[in-house]
Amino acid sequence: MSPVPRRFELIVFDWDGTLYDSTALIVQALRAACADVGQPVPSPEAASHVIGLGLHEALRQVAPGLPAAQIPELVAAYRVHYLAEQHGLSLFPGTVDLLDGLRARGHRLAIATGKSRRGLDEVLALPPGQGAPAGRRLGHYFEASRTADETHSKPHPRMLLELIEHCGVRAEHTLMVGDTSHDLQLAANAGTAALAVGYGAHPPEQLRTLSPLAVLPSVQALDQWLRDHA
Repeated sequence: MSPVPRRFELIVFDWDGTLYDSTALIVQALRAACADVGQPVPSPEAASHVIGLGLHEALRQVAPGLPAAQIPELVAAYRVHYLAEQHGLSLFPGTVDLLDGLRARGHRLAIATGKSRRGLDEVLALPPGQGAPAGRRLGHYFEASRTADETHSKPHPRMLLELIEHCGVRAEHTLMVGDTSHDLQLAANAGTAALAVGYGAHPPEQLRTLSPLAVLPSVQALDQWLRDHA
């Protein structure tokens, strides 16, 4: 029997705040790093807004008065705070079931993230947990990924276009899933459909202004939408 045709052959996920429950720690680390280098501490909302961008771009936005020569100091401070607590992070509940189901239904999966290559590779080497088969790593689910330190940062389309080219699919058969306006603008700039989740860094009302196919309130709702429509 031939496979059932799918509307979206390739589904590209953002990482932080979409699959990985790391938004609160990123906000905390951004704010603490600014305090460490003597910069005004951004509000939680301002810190959340830059999630999804490449780290250097995000830090320039949360500390616009910091001289360029001191950006490495701010980067180092952020990493100290983030790495000190990252052991407590995990996938959102239901994510393993989501990914297993998508793979079983013949979808191809990729990641487009503002993380560094080193940071993404470290987390993809971890076990998924939540009942996944022994020995499996998170990287098992994804055939390709792009990070902000190896291509243009979101919302420039390059990151998504490179994934489309790498996987040999067409833009109209690609779906971008993310939790920020940067993800939705990335999709628009690359000419793909976009789906938003409202449990991450940007509030649902902000995401709706960019007209994604839907804004989903949970991983379980995302899973059901993809079963019904993708």
